[in-house]
Amino acid sequence: MNKNNEQVITRFAPSPTGLLHAGTYRTAIFSYLFARKHGGKFILRIEDTDKERSKKEFEDNILDSLKWLGLTYDSLFRQSENVSRHKGVLEQMIASRQAYVSKELAKDGSGVQKEIVRFKNPNIDVTFSDLVKGEVTMHTADLGDFVIAKNINEPLFHLAVVVDDFDEGVTHVIRGDDHVSNTPRQILIQRAIGAPTPIYVHLPLVLGTDKQKLSKRRGARALTGYRDDGYLAQAILNMVALIGWNPGTEQEVFTHDDLVAGFTIERIQKSAGVFNPEKLEWVNREHIKLLSKNEQLTLIDQFMPESIKKHADYDTKKSKMAPVIIDRIGHFGEIAEMHNEGELEYFFVAPTYPKEKLLWKDDNDEAKLLERLGRVVTILHSIDEKEFTADVVKIKVFPYADEEGRGKVLWPMRFALSGREKSPDPFQLAEILGKNETIQRIDKAVSLYATSA
Repeated sequence: MNKNNEQVITRFAPSPTGLLHAGTYRTAIFSYLFARKHGGKFILRIEDTDKERSKKEFEDNILDSLKWLGLTYDSLFRQSENVSRHKGVLEQMIASRQAYVSKELAKDGSGVQKEIVRFKNPNIDVTFSDLVKGEVTMHTADLGDFVIAKNINEPLFHLAVVVDDFDEGVTHVIRGDDHVSNTPRQILIQRAIGAPTPIYVHLPLVLGTDKQKLSKRRGARALTGYRDDGYLAQAILNMVALIGWNPGTEQEVFTHDDLVAGFTIERIQKSAGVFNPEKLEWVNREHIKLLSKNEQLTLIDQFMPESIKKHADYDTKKSKMAPVIIDRIGHFGEIAEMHNEGELEYFFVAPTYPKEKLLWKDDNDEAKLLERLGRVVTILHSIDEKEFTADVVKIKVFPYADEEGRGKVLWPMRFALSGREKSPDPFQLAEILGKNETIQRIDKAVSLYATSA
């Protein structure tokens, strides 16, 4: 795996020219996991030599995203800081006739001649070892004398990458499959400047659900968009690591440490993988379950709308509400959706509704309804306030519900508490609301008939 048992050094080398998506960060994740698995170093290199398109806000987003994912890097380089070194190598290549200055007409149709620098191609077969693809041989004649600098002061991608990888000691280049065609050019440059050829790992593409390459132009989201929507970093890390890689077991939920321990290049598949939002929801749910109660409450607080948090009894109820919320969401951003759909307000404000809604299906016996609600209230009064939990309420009420018909007892009880056709079961509602509020709401339901009599 390693040449001469040297320390593994990998790198993630994004360009800060836009917000990066999961497909790009998959490269970072694999590079990080491989380095950590082998006790090596993981380098972040910001390739910012495109002055027109590179923006600090995009660099900041890259740093923010890696920090959020927990991908700690051992060194940070900016390619723009290495331009003098690139220029020096370029001058040496020209002096040794491995490259030459060519005066050519600008492609903009202006008729202006520009001096560009081309690599003198030896037109040979280049063979390299790829840990995913195996041994790859490519003939370089079709490449011609390719451009390696806009001018003597502006080296381009292929030269800059080779020099930086050489200077930073990169041993393994882990990158997307779309870079395979770049490899022969870079190997030719490596040989020309006396740089070793690293081991290559070209990863299969990441596709969207439409089976097209995941890209910004096709609507791929920035990674921080998932963070802002309340997805967990460990779930994103887990999900993206499984695109194009599997552990060879049935395990699907991984912590950071699980991934470091289990990751192997040999388990990377050759075919493209799909970023599946539905699978992400499932993985995120599983990771939410792994959070401690306090961690869950902190995130619930973070995403809870202020209009709910302003209720005086929010702090006393939120802990009891947490299991209901956790059971309903795939990511914490869905708490706002629950609020918008009226699924939270009734925990704090007694609902209003037409009295007919209290009747179970086609049961129109109002007298019986009032009798049953009255009996439920009597049962609830008999429960000590300190023992007023969902389990205890269920144990006390259920025998009567079985006797009368569950729907005829539990439906009006639940509707009286929530005012909604779909809500948590009445026992959960009772625990969240507390004994006094539960009885008050059922009494209010009974009073609807008294006031209309």
